[in-house]
Amino acid sequence: MAGKVVLVTGGSRGIGEMIARGFVENGARVYVSSRKADVCDALAAELSEAGECFSLPADLSRMDEIERLAAALKEREPKLHVLVNNAGAAHLEPLESFSEKGWDRVIDLNLKAVFFLTQKLVGPLEAAGTADDPARVINIGSIDGLIPPAMETYSYSASKAGVLHLTRHLARYLAKRHVTANAIAPGYFPTVMTRWAKGQEAELLHHIPAARPGRADDMAGTALFLASRAGAYLSGAVLRVDGGLLADARDA
Repeated sequence: MAGKVVLVTGGSRGIGEMIARGFVENGARVYVSSRKADVCDALAAELSEAGECFSLPADLSRMDEIERLAAALKEREPKLHVLVNNAGAAHLEPLESFSEKGWDRVIDLNLKAVFFLTQKLVGPLEAAGTADDPARVINIGSIDGLIPPAMETYSYSASKAGVLHLTRHLARYLAKRHVTANAIAPGYFPTVMTRWAKGQEAELLHHIPAARPGRADDMAGTALFLASRAGAYLSGAVLRVDGGLLADARDA
């Protein structure tokens, strides 16, 4: 990844942090963005000890913040080799009382922001891409976008299903610009977002053939593959990083 410029949204914790750390440690110049500026700044400072990492905080649930982040990145970098759309949120509420706020907040961040940030950064992505080494858009979906989750997170699963199909749609139209678009659909990774699983991990692992949760190197390695020469001819794909959950006959 030496010489590559990477932007990771939602990059200050969880899966975003795993991916950002992997890119920094493999020589990329990485920009991390998240809503909480202090957390974003702290992670960038930590990762700067291993390579190049910079903080660009933004609340991507708002269009003006999407535009501000894109402008800030373009002020610093004429080319963007890898865009990782990872920022996300979830909302849990029973069907009968599920609120419009809980719907809109999740859809705006998880799906709308993916489209519009990609749109605003097509210029630097196209500037970075070539026929042999295209620029990459990597969208972080979820296994919940492929199978109905057991919890009442309706807007989350809908948003992640949308991300996966949006990825395929973008792949078709970005190809002529020498930009690929692929998605990762993570299964169970212990993060802040999956803190609800504390105390239920044994039951979760019962349904995962690999019999373990995902690790940081699983996620970082998948993103690095998509961004590397090995992934240059892959576009419109959804890589399930789920320990075999979806392939298990019990859950098919």
